[in-house]
Amino acid sequence: MKKILVANRGEIALRIMRSAHEMNIKTVAVFSEADRLARHVLFADEAVYIGESPSNLSYLNIDKIISACKATNADAVHPGYGFLSENPSFAKALQKENIKLIGPSPEAMEMMGNKLSAKAAALSYNIPMVKGTKSAISNIQEALLEAEEIGFPILIKAAAGGGGKGMRIVKSKENFEEELRQAVSEAKSAFGDESVFLESYIMSPKHIEIQILADDYGNIVHLFERECSIQRRHQKVVEEAPSPLLPEKTRQQMGECAINVARSCNYVGAGTVEFIVDENFNFFFLEMNTRLQVEHPITEMITGVDLVKEQIKIAQGKTLTLNQSNLKINGHAIELRIYAEDPANNFLPDIGTLKTYKLPEGPGIRVDNAYAPGMEISVYYDPMIAKLVAWGPTRAEAIERMKLAIKEYNITGIQSTLSFGKFVLSHPAFLSGAYNTGFVESHFNDQAPDDKCEEEATIAALLMNHVFSKGQQAINKPSPTLNNKYPSVSNWKRNRLK
Repeated sequence: MKKILVANRGEIALRIMRSAHEMNIKTVAVFSEADRLARHVLFADEAVYIGESPSNLSYLNIDKIISACKATNADAVHPGYGFLSENPSFAKALQKENIKLIGPSPEAMEMMGNKLSAKAAALSYNIPMVKGTKSAISNIQEALLEAEEIGFPILIKAAAGGGGKGMRIVKSKENFEEELRQAVSEAKSAFGDESVFLESYIMSPKHIEIQILADDYGNIVHLFERECSIQRRHQKVVEEAPSPLLPEKTRQQMGECAINVARSCNYVGAGTVEFIVDENFNFFFLEMNTRLQVEHPITEMITGVDLVKEQIKIAQGKTLTLNQSNLKINGHAIELRIYAEDPANNFLPDIGTLKTYKLPEGPGIRVDNAYAPGMEISVYYDPMIAKLVAWGPTRAEAIERMKLAIKEYNITGIQSTLSFGKFVLSHPAFLSGAYNTGFVESHFNDQAPDDKCEEEATIAALLMNHVFSKGQQAINKPSPTLNNKYPSVSNWKRNRLK
Protein backbone atom coordinates (compact mmCIF):
# COMPACT_ATOMS: atom_id res chain seq x y z
CA MET A 1 0.00 0.00 0.00
CA LYS A 2 1.84 3.07 -1.27
CA LYS A 3 -0.85 5.73 -1.61
CA ILE A 4 -4.13 6.30 0.22
CA LEU A 5 -6.92 8.54 -1.00
CA VAL A 6 -8.89 9.98 1.92
CA ALA A 7 -12.51 10.24 0.80
CA ASN A 8 -13.41 12.84 3.39
CA ARG A 9 -12.69 16.36 4.55
CA GLY A 10 -11.90 18.46 7.61
CA GLU A 11 -10.33 17.22 10.82
CA ILE A 12 -10.85 13.53 10.14
CA ALA A 13 -9.09 13.78 6.76
CA LEU A 14 -6.11 15.47 8.43
CA ARG A 15 -6.05 12.96 11.25
CA ILE A 16 -5.95 10.00 8.80
CA MET A 17 -3.26 11.64 6.66
CA ARG A 18 -0.98 12.21 9.64
CA SER A 19 -1.00 8.52 10.55
CA ALA A 20 -0.44 7.54 6.92
CA HIS A 21 2.54 9.91 6.64
CA GLU A 22 4.04 8.42 9.80
CA MET A 23 3.84 5.05 8.03
CA ASN A 24 5.57 6.54 4.95
CA ILE A 25 2.41 6.21 2.87
CA LYS A 26 1.55 9.04 0.49
CA THR A 27 -1.90 10.62 0.67
CA VAL A 28 -4.40 12.10 -1.75
CA ALA A 29 -7.02 14.65 -0.71
CA VAL A 30 -10.29 15.26 -2.51
CA PHE A 31 -11.98 18.63 -2.30
CA SER A 32 -15.10 20.50 -3.30
CA GLU A 33 -15.50 24.14 -4.31
CA ALA A 34 -16.07 25.15 -0.67
CA ASP A 35 -12.90 23.31 0.45
CA ARG A 36 -10.49 24.50 -2.23
CA LEU A 37 -8.18 26.08 0.40
CA ALA A 38 -8.97 23.68 3.25
CA ARG A 39 -6.12 22.46 5.44
CA HIS A 40 -6.52 18.81 4.46
CA VAL A 41 -6.03 19.84 0.82
CA LEU A 42 -2.77 21.64 1.61
CA PHE A 43 -1.52 18.85 3.86
CA ALA A 44 -1.90 15.97 1.38
CA ASP A 45 0.77 14.99 -1.15
CA GLU A 46 -1.79 15.40 -3.94
CA ALA A 47 -5.28 16.85 -4.20
CA VAL A 48 -8.12 16.28 -6.64
CA TYR A 49 -11.05 18.60 -7.27
CA ILE A 50 -14.26 16.53 -7.31
CA GLY A 51 -17.12 18.97 -7.73
CA GLU A 52 -19.34 21.73 -6.44
CA SER A 53 -19.88 22.38 -2.74
CA PRO A 54 -23.02 20.28 -2.03
CA SER A 55 -21.88 16.86 -0.83
CA ASN A 56 -24.07 15.00 -3.32
CA LEU A 57 -22.07 16.69 -6.08
CA SER A 58 -18.68 15.96 -4.51
CA TYR A 59 -17.95 13.88 -1.41
CA LEU A 60 -20.90 11.54 -2.00
CA ASN A 61 -20.20 11.06 -5.71
CA ILE A 62 -18.79 7.53 -6.02
CA ASP A 63 -17.75 7.89 -9.68
CA LYS A 64 -15.72 11.03 -8.92
CA ILE A 65 -13.97 9.41 -5.98
CA ILE A 66 -13.00 6.40 -8.11
CA SER A 67 -11.86 8.69 -10.93
CA ALA A 68 -9.65 10.52 -8.44
CA CYS A 69 -8.14 7.18 -7.35
CA LYS A 70 -7.32 6.30 -10.94
CA ALA A 71 -5.92 9.74 -11.74
CA THR A 72 -3.48 9.56 -8.81
CA ASN A 73 -2.83 5.79 -8.83
CA ALA A 74 -4.11 5.51 -5.29
CA ASP A 75 -4.31 1.86 -4.31
CA ALA A 76 -6.49 2.30 -1.23
CA VAL A 77 -9.27 4.53 0.13
CA HIS A 78 -9.90 5.53 3.72
CA PRO A 79 -13.47 6.85 4.03
CA GLY A 80 -13.20 8.33 7.53
CA TYR A 81 -16.67 8.68 9.01
CA GLY A 82 -19.86 10.05 7.49
CA PHE A 83 -20.23 10.49 3.72
CA LEU A 84 -19.49 7.10 2.05
CA SER A 85 -17.96 5.36 5.08
CA GLU A 86 -20.86 2.92 5.59
CA ASN A 87 -22.05 2.70 1.99
CA PRO A 88 -21.98 -0.90 0.65
CA SER A 89 -22.37 0.31 -2.93
CA PHE A 90 -19.17 2.34 -2.56
CA ALA A 91 -17.35 -0.67 -1.10
CA LYS A 92 -18.52 -2.84 -4.00
CA ALA A 93 -17.51 -0.22 -6.57
CA LEU A 94 -14.00 -0.11 -5.10
CA GLN A 95 -13.78 -3.90 -5.16
CA LYS A 96 -14.73 -3.90 -8.83
CA GLU A 97 -11.88 -1.48 -9.58
CA ASN A 98 -9.41 -3.46 -7.45
CA ILE A 99 -9.01 -0.54 -5.03
CA LYS A 100 -8.66 -1.52 -1.37
CA LEU A 101 -11.18 -0.07 1.06
CA ILE A 102 -9.72 0.53 4.52
CA GLY A 103 -12.82 -0.83 6.17
CA PRO A 104 -15.08 -3.88 6.37
CA SER A 105 -16.62 -5.88 3.56
CA PRO A 106 -19.77 -4.62 1.83
CA GLU A 107 -21.57 -7.71 3.19
CA ALA A 108 -20.73 -6.74 6.79
CA MET A 109 -21.83 -3.16 6.09
CA GLU A 110 -25.15 -4.34 4.71
CA MET A 111 -25.80 -6.71 7.59
CA MET A 112 -24.94 -4.21 10.33
CA GLY A 113 -26.35 -1.22 8.44
CA ASN A 114 -29.89 -2.51 8.90
CA LYS A 115 -30.85 -2.68 12.55
CA LEU A 116 -33.14 -5.68 12.04
CA SER A 117 -30.54 -7.81 10.26
CA ALA A 118 -27.94 -6.67 12.81
CA LYS A 119 -30.16 -7.84 15.66
CA ALA A 120 -30.78 -11.16 13.92
CA ALA A 121 -27.03 -11.72 13.50
CA ALA A 122 -26.28 -10.78 17.10
CA LEU A 123 -29.03 -13.09 18.40
CA SER A 124 -27.12 -16.06 16.95
CA TYR A 125 -24.53 -15.39 19.68
CA ASN A 126 -27.14 -14.80 22.41
CA ILE A 127 -26.32 -11.11 22.72
CA PRO A 128 -28.77 -9.39 25.13
CA MET A 129 -31.55 -7.56 23.29
CA VAL A 130 -34.25 -5.08 24.25
CA LYS A 131 -37.70 -6.65 23.98
CA GLY A 132 -39.22 -5.77 20.61
CA THR A 133 -40.37 -6.86 17.17
CA LYS A 134 -38.08 -9.05 15.08
CA SER A 135 -39.30 -7.79 11.71
CA ALA A 136 -40.45 -4.55 10.09
CA ILE A 137 -43.92 -3.21 10.83
CA SER A 138 -46.31 -3.80 7.93
CA ASN A 139 -49.76 -3.28 9.44
CA ILE A 140 -50.79 -0.55 11.87
CA GLN A 141 -53.36 -2.61 13.76
CA GLU A 142 -50.97 -5.54 14.15
CA ALA A 143 -48.28 -3.11 15.23
CA LEU A 144 -50.56 -1.70 17.94
CA LEU A 145 -51.22 -5.20 19.26
CA GLU A 146 -47.47 -5.88 19.38
CA ALA A 147 -46.86 -2.54 21.09
CA GLU A 148 -49.41 -3.41 23.78
CA GLU A 149 -47.74 -6.80 24.26
CA ILE A 150 -44.31 -5.19 24.61
CA GLY A 151 -45.73 -2.51 26.89
CA PHE A 152 -45.63 1.28 26.74
CA PRO A 153 -43.56 3.42 26.53
CA ILE A 154 -42.54 2.17 23.07
CA LEU A 155 -39.65 3.25 20.89
CA ILE A 156 -40.32 3.29 17.13
CA LYS A 157 -37.06 3.04 15.18
CA ALA A 158 -36.12 3.16 11.51
CA ALA A 159 -34.44 -0.09 10.45
CA ALA A 160 -31.99 1.79 8.25
CA GLY A 161 -31.77 4.73 10.62
CA GLY A 162 -29.18 6.71 12.50
CA GLY A 163 -28.73 10.09 14.15
CA GLY A 164 -32.21 9.96 15.70
CA LYS A 165 -34.01 10.12 12.34
CA GLY A 166 -37.12 7.96 12.06
CA MET A 167 -37.22 7.56 15.84
CA ARG A 168 -40.25 8.23 18.04
CA ILE A 169 -40.96 7.66 21.73
CA VAL A 170 -44.63 6.76 22.28
CA LYS A 171 -45.92 6.83 25.85
CA SER A 172 -49.51 5.65 25.24
CA LYS A 173 -51.54 3.86 22.59
CA GLU A 174 -53.59 7.01 21.89
CA ASN A 175 -50.60 8.58 20.13
CA PHE A 176 -49.23 5.39 18.61
CA GLU A 177 -50.77 5.49 15.12
CA GLU A 178 -49.82 9.11 14.39
CA GLU A 179 -46.27 8.67 15.71
CA LEU A 180 -45.89 5.49 13.65
CA ARG A 181 -46.97 7.28 10.48
CA GLN A 182 -44.51 10.10 11.15
CA ALA A 183 -41.66 7.68 11.85
CA VAL A 184 -42.34 5.79 8.60
CA SER A 185 -42.47 9.04 6.62
CA GLU A 186 -39.24 10.35 8.14
CA ALA A 187 -37.46 7.01 7.60
CA LYS A 188 -38.45 6.96 3.93
CA SER A 189 -37.38 10.58 3.46
CA ALA A 190 -34.04 10.21 5.25
CA PHE A 191 -32.96 6.74 4.17
CA GLY A 192 -35.15 5.73 1.21
CA ASP A 193 -36.38 2.85 3.37
CA GLU A 194 -39.66 3.13 5.29
CA SER A 195 -39.07 0.01 7.40
CA VAL A 196 -39.53 0.60 11.11
CA PHE A 197 -39.70 -1.70 14.13
CA LEU A 198 -40.69 -1.49 17.79
CA GLU A 199 -38.67 -1.77 20.98
CA SER A 200 -39.45 -1.36 24.64
CA TYR A 201 -38.27 2.10 25.64
CA ILE A 202 -35.74 1.96 28.45
CA MET A 203 -36.15 4.99 30.68
CA SER A 204 -33.02 7.07 31.35
CA PRO A 205 -30.44 4.69 29.84
CA LYS A 206 -26.71 5.17 29.53
CA HIS A 207 -25.27 4.91 26.00
CA ILE A 208 -22.05 2.91 26.09
CA GLU A 209 -20.05 1.63 23.14
CA ILE A 210 -17.18 -0.82 22.75
CA GLN A 211 -14.33 -0.30 20.28
CA ILE A 212 -13.20 -3.46 18.44
CA LEU A 213 -10.44 -4.35 15.98
CA ALA A 214 -10.55 -7.49 13.81
CA ASP A 215 -8.17 -8.86 11.19
CA ASP A 216 -8.59 -11.25 8.26
CA TYR A 217 -7.46 -14.22 10.33
CA GLY A 218 -10.18 -14.34 12.98
CA ASN A 219 -8.33 -12.33 15.61
CA ILE A 220 -10.57 -9.82 17.41
CA VAL A 221 -9.89 -7.60 20.40
CA HIS A 222 -11.90 -4.93 22.17
CA LEU A 223 -10.35 -1.70 23.43
CA PHE A 224 -12.80 -1.09 26.27
CA GLU A 225 -15.73 1.27 26.40
CA ARG A 226 -16.67 4.85 25.76
CA GLU A 227 -19.45 6.60 27.69
CA CYS A 228 -21.51 8.59 25.16
CA SER A 229 -24.65 9.51 27.07
CA ILE A 230 -24.53 13.31 26.77
CA GLN A 231 -26.38 13.94 23.53
CA ARG A 232 -28.52 16.50 21.80
CA ARG A 233 -31.06 15.32 19.23
CA HIS A 234 -29.75 11.75 19.74
CA GLN A 235 -26.26 12.85 18.66
CA LYS A 236 -23.25 12.84 20.97
CA VAL A 237 -21.59 16.01 22.24
CA VAL A 238 -19.44 14.87 25.18
CA GLU A 239 -17.83 11.44 25.52
CA GLU A 240 -15.44 9.91 28.01
CA ALA A 241 -13.42 6.73 28.41
CA PRO A 242 -13.69 4.64 30.40
CA SER A 243 -17.25 4.95 31.71
CA PRO A 244 -17.08 6.40 35.23
CA LEU A 245 -19.52 3.92 36.81
CA LEU A 246 -19.37 0.68 34.78
CA PRO A 247 -18.53 -2.32 37.01
CA GLU A 248 -15.49 -4.31 35.90
CA LYS A 249 -17.54 -7.48 35.47
CA THR A 250 -20.01 -5.66 33.20
CA ARG A 251 -17.10 -4.16 31.24
CA GLN A 252 -15.72 -7.64 30.56
CA GLN A 253 -19.13 -9.01 29.58
CA MET A 254 -19.80 -6.14 27.20
CA GLY A 255 -16.37 -6.54 25.63
CA GLU A 256 -16.99 -10.24 25.01
CA CYS A 257 -20.40 -9.48 23.51
CA ALA A 258 -18.89 -6.85 21.23
CA ILE A 259 -16.37 -9.37 19.95
CA ASN A 260 -19.16 -11.85 19.28
CA VAL A 261 -21.18 -9.24 17.38
CA ALA A 262 -18.12 -8.76 15.17
CA ARG A 263 -17.88 -12.53 14.68
CA SER A 264 -21.55 -12.70 13.71
CA CYS A 265 -20.89 -10.71 10.52
CA ASN A 266 -17.30 -11.83 9.82
CA TYR A 267 -16.15 -8.32 10.55
CA VAL A 268 -12.71 -7.04 9.53
CA GLY A 269 -11.30 -3.66 10.52
CA ALA A 270 -12.16 -1.11 13.20
CA GLY A 271 -15.75 -1.01 14.37
CA THR A 272 -17.89 0.00 17.30
CA VAL A 273 -20.63 -2.00 19.01
CA GLU A 274 -23.15 0.18 20.80
CA PHE A 275 -25.23 -0.76 23.83
CA ILE A 276 -27.80 0.87 26.06
CA VAL A 277 -27.42 0.22 29.78
CA ASP A 278 -30.19 0.54 32.35
CA GLU A 279 -29.91 1.77 35.93
CA ASN A 280 -29.12 -1.75 37.15
CA PHE A 281 -26.29 -2.12 34.59
CA ASN A 282 -28.22 -4.55 32.44
CA PHE A 283 -27.00 -3.94 28.89
CA PHE A 284 -28.64 -4.49 25.52
CA PHE A 285 -27.28 -4.47 21.97
CA LEU A 286 -28.20 -1.33 20.05
CA GLU A 287 -26.26 -1.37 16.75
CA MET A 288 -22.82 -1.67 15.19
CA ASN A 289 -21.07 1.19 13.42
CA THR A 290 -18.90 -0.23 10.65
CA ARG A 291 -16.35 2.57 10.59
CA LEU A 292 -14.08 4.74 12.67
CA GLN A 293 -16.02 6.76 15.24
CA VAL A 294 -15.83 10.50 15.80
CA GLU A 295 -14.93 9.81 19.43
CA HIS A 296 -12.07 7.39 18.68
CA PRO A 297 -9.39 9.75 20.17
CA ILE A 298 -10.43 9.04 23.75
CA THR A 299 -9.87 5.31 23.18
CA GLU A 300 -6.47 6.09 21.70
CA MET A 301 -5.61 8.24 24.72
CA ILE A 302 -6.38 5.54 27.30
CA THR A 303 -4.87 2.61 25.37
CA GLY A 304 -1.96 4.15 23.47
CA VAL A 305 -3.20 2.48 20.27
CA ASP A 306 -3.34 4.44 17.00
CA LEU A 307 -6.62 3.13 15.58
CA VAL A 308 -6.01 4.56 12.11
CA LYS A 309 -2.64 2.83 11.84
CA GLU A 310 -4.27 -0.41 12.97
CA GLN A 311 -6.93 0.02 10.28
CA ILE A 312 -4.26 0.48 7.63
CA LYS A 313 -2.25 -2.53 8.82
CA ILE A 314 -5.35 -4.72 8.75
CA ALA A 315 -6.15 -3.52 5.22
CA GLN A 316 -2.58 -4.41 4.24
CA GLY A 317 -3.36 -7.99 5.25
CA LYS A 318 -1.24 -7.96 8.39
CA THR A 319 -2.06 -10.02 11.46
CA LEU A 320 -3.35 -8.11 14.47
CA THR A 321 -0.48 -7.83 16.94
CA LEU A 322 -2.62 -6.59 19.82
CA ASN A 323 -3.49 -9.15 22.47
CA GLN A 324 -6.51 -8.78 24.76
CA SER A 325 -4.51 -9.70 27.85
CA ASN A 326 -1.97 -6.96 27.13
CA LEU A 327 -4.51 -4.18 26.57
CA LYS A 328 -4.95 -2.00 29.67
CA ILE A 329 -6.83 1.17 30.58
CA ASN A 330 -4.40 3.97 31.36
CA GLY A 331 -5.95 7.03 32.97
CA HIS A 332 -9.07 8.81 31.76
CA ALA A 333 -9.97 10.83 28.66
CA ILE A 334 -12.83 13.20 27.82
CA GLU A 335 -13.84 14.57 24.42
CA LEU A 336 -15.92 17.65 23.67
CA ARG A 337 -17.13 18.03 20.10
CA ILE A 338 -16.70 21.66 19.12
CA TYR A 339 -19.70 22.38 16.92
CA ALA A 340 -20.61 25.66 15.25
CA GLU A 341 -23.91 25.66 17.11
CA ASP A 342 -25.70 27.88 19.61
CA PRO A 343 -26.46 25.77 22.72
CA ALA A 344 -28.76 28.48 24.10
CA ASN A 345 -30.84 28.35 20.91
CA ASN A 346 -31.65 24.64 20.67
CA PHE A 347 -28.14 23.96 19.33
CA LEU A 348 -29.06 25.75 16.12
CA PRO A 349 -26.21 25.48 13.57
CA ASP A 350 -24.24 28.67 12.96
CA ILE A 351 -22.18 29.76 9.96
CA GLY A 352 -19.74 32.59 9.43
CA THR A 353 -16.06 33.50 9.60
CA LEU A 354 -13.74 32.53 12.43
CA LYS A 355 -12.55 35.98 13.46
CA THR A 356 -10.55 34.61 16.38
CA TYR A 357 -9.47 30.99 16.58
CA LYS A 358 -6.87 30.06 19.18
CA LEU A 359 -6.36 26.46 20.28
CA PRO A 360 -5.59 25.42 23.87
CA GLU A 361 -2.33 23.76 24.85
CA GLY A 362 -0.93 21.91 27.80
CA PRO A 363 -0.27 18.44 29.23
CA GLY A 364 -2.79 15.83 28.15
CA ILE A 365 -4.53 18.13 25.64
CA ARG A 366 -5.24 17.01 22.08
CA VAL A 367 -7.19 18.96 19.45
CA ASP A 368 -8.19 17.24 16.20
CA ASN A 369 -8.78 20.37 14.15
CA ALA A 370 -9.00 21.56 10.55
CA TYR A 371 -9.57 25.30 10.94
CA ALA A 372 -7.56 28.51 11.31
CA PRO A 373 -8.42 32.19 11.88
CA GLY A 374 -10.19 33.73 8.90
CA MET A 375 -11.65 30.46 7.61
CA GLU A 376 -15.37 30.13 6.99
CA ILE A 377 -17.83 27.66 8.49
CA SER A 378 -19.84 26.43 5.53
CA VAL A 379 -23.54 25.64 5.34
CA TYR A 380 -22.82 22.60 3.21
CA TYR A 381 -21.33 20.22 5.77
CA ASP A 382 -21.60 18.98 9.34
CA PRO A 383 -21.06 21.92 11.75
CA MET A 384 -18.33 20.18 13.76
CA ILE A 385 -15.19 22.32 13.84
CA ALA A 386 -12.89 20.22 15.99
CA LYS A 387 -12.62 17.62 18.74
CA LEU A 388 -11.15 18.76 22.03
CA VAL A 389 -9.70 15.92 24.10
CA ALA A 390 -8.25 16.00 27.61
CA TRP A 391 -6.40 13.09 29.25
CA GLY A 392 -5.42 12.74 32.88
CA PRO A 393 -4.12 10.02 35.20
CA THR A 394 -7.51 10.17 36.93
CA ARG A 395 -10.99 11.30 35.88
CA ALA A 396 -10.78 14.28 38.23
CA GLU A 397 -7.55 15.45 36.63
CA ALA A 398 -8.95 14.93 33.12
CA ILE A 399 -11.96 17.08 34.05
CA GLU A 400 -9.78 19.89 35.39
CA ARG A 401 -7.58 19.81 32.29
CA MET A 402 -10.66 19.94 30.08
CA LYS A 403 -12.07 22.91 32.00
CA LEU A 404 -8.81 24.79 31.53
CA ALA A 405 -8.67 23.86 27.84
CA ILE A 406 -12.23 25.13 27.29
CA LYS A 407 -11.25 28.40 28.98
CA GLU A 408 -8.20 28.75 26.72
CA TYR A 409 -10.00 27.77 23.51
CA ASN A 410 -10.81 31.17 21.99
CA ILE A 411 -13.42 31.32 19.22
CA THR A 412 -15.15 34.46 17.96
CA GLY A 413 -17.24 35.10 14.86
CA ILE A 414 -19.58 32.16 15.37
CA GLN A 415 -21.40 30.45 18.23
CA SER A 416 -19.90 27.19 19.49
CA THR A 417 -20.52 24.39 21.97
CA LEU A 418 -17.65 25.50 24.21
CA SER A 419 -20.13 27.08 26.64
CA PHE A 420 -22.11 23.85 26.76
CA GLY A 421 -18.94 21.92 27.50
CA LYS A 422 -18.22 24.25 30.40
CA PHE A 423 -21.76 23.70 31.69
CA VAL A 424 -21.41 19.90 31.49
CA LEU A 425 -17.97 19.72 33.11
CA SER A 426 -19.21 21.68 36.13
CA HIS A 427 -22.56 19.97 36.62
CA PRO A 428 -22.99 17.67 39.67
CA ALA A 429 -24.65 14.96 37.55
CA PHE A 430 -21.61 14.76 35.29
CA LEU A 431 -19.14 14.97 38.14
CA SER A 432 -20.90 12.07 39.88
CA GLY A 433 -20.86 9.97 36.70
CA ALA A 434 -24.52 9.12 37.28
CA TYR A 435 -25.82 10.90 34.19
CA ASN A 436 -27.76 9.37 31.29
CA THR A 437 -29.05 10.21 27.82
CA GLY A 438 -31.61 12.60 29.33
CA PHE A 439 -28.90 14.95 30.61
CA VAL A 440 -29.67 17.84 28.24
CA GLU A 441 -33.44 17.66 28.80
CA SER A 442 -33.08 17.25 32.56
CA HIS A 443 -30.28 19.67 33.40
CA PHE A 444 -29.99 22.22 30.64
CA ASN A 445 -33.36 23.71 31.55
CA ASP A 446 -32.21 27.30 31.99
CA GLN A 447 -30.97 27.18 28.40
CA ALA A 448 -34.11 25.46 27.09
CA PRO A 449 -35.45 26.95 23.82
CA ASP A 450 -38.89 28.47 23.46
CA ASP A 451 -41.35 27.58 20.70
CA LYS A 452 -39.82 30.13 18.34
CA CYS A 453 -36.39 28.51 18.73
CA GLU A 454 -37.88 25.09 18.01
CA GLU A 455 -39.44 26.49 14.84
CA GLU A 456 -36.14 28.07 13.79
CA ALA A 457 -34.33 24.76 14.36
CA THR A 458 -36.87 22.94 12.21
CA ILE A 459 -36.55 25.50 9.41
CA ALA A 460 -32.75 25.32 9.59
CA ALA A 461 -32.80 21.53 9.43
CA LEU A 462 -35.10 21.59 6.39
CA LEU A 463 -32.87 24.15 4.69
CA MET A 464 -29.74 22.11 5.36
CA ASN A 465 -31.44 19.00 3.98
CA HIS A 466 -32.42 20.91 0.82
CA VAL A 467 -28.86 22.13 0.30
CA PHE A 468 -27.37 18.68 0.82
CA SER A 469 -29.91 16.89 -1.39
CA LYS A 470 -30.62 19.33 -4.18
CA GLY A 471 -27.44 21.36 -4.47
CA GLN A 472 -27.32 25.06 -5.23
CA GLN A 473 -29.10 25.00 -8.55
CA ALA A 474 -30.00 28.67 -8.43
CA ILE A 475 -26.62 30.06 -7.43
CA ASN A 476 -24.07 27.53 -8.62
CA LYS A 477 -20.81 28.90 -9.92
CA PRO A 478 -19.26 27.50 -13.12
CA SER A 479 -17.44 24.24 -12.45
CA PRO A 480 -13.64 24.31 -12.62
CA THR A 481 -12.11 22.34 -15.46
CA LEU A 482 -8.77 20.67 -15.88
CA ASN A 483 -7.16 23.84 -17.18
CA ASN A 484 -8.86 26.72 -15.40
CA LYS A 485 -9.12 27.88 -11.81
CA TYR A 486 -8.36 24.61 -10.04
CA PRO A 487 -6.37 21.84 -11.72
CA SER A 488 -7.94 18.42 -11.44
CA VAL A 489 -4.81 16.92 -9.92
CA SER A 490 -2.42 19.10 -7.96
CA ASN A 491 0.71 18.53 -5.89
CA TRP A 492 0.68 20.38 -2.59
CA LYS A 493 3.78 20.75 -0.45
CA ARG A 494 3.35 20.12 3.22
CA ASN A 495 5.35 23.23 4.07
CA ARG A 496 2.45 25.31 2.74
CA LEU A 497 0.45 24.27 5.80
CA LYS A 498 0.52 27.13 8.26
